[in-house]
Amino acid sequence: MGHQIEPTEVVRKQLEAYNAKDIDAFMSHWAEDAQFLAFPSELLAQGADQIRERHVARFKEPNLFGQLISRMNVGNLVINREVVTRTFPEGPGRVDVIGIYEVEGGKIRKAWFKTGTPVLDRAS
Repeated sequence: MGHQIEPTEVVRKQLEAYNAKDIDAFMSHWAEDAQFLAFPSELLAQGADQIRERHVARFKEPNLFGQLISRMNVGNLVINREVVTRTFPEGPGRVDVIGIYEVEGGKIRKAWFKTGTPVLDRAS
């Protein structure tokens, strides 16, 4: 058995792949039966296929970027605070997100996202 990858490392690489919009690299950090939830318990995607589908669409947004503000962990639970730049239906803007990731065997098994209210960019 090789050295077990640190949970924070799994989450860091997942965010890097998200920002690179590299769907295969992104999915390599998710367990096959992973769950993707809106905090506290609304299931948004079940399993790797649904998570992939959700992010293929998301990665089409030209300005997509997750900026890490802070990260902490206790055991296999990693919590990110991020400011995510997105293209919302109403236009481009930013949103505060807290991502809670449960990592098992070097993969994200379950993730919960608490999303703030989007703040749209002012039209110049």
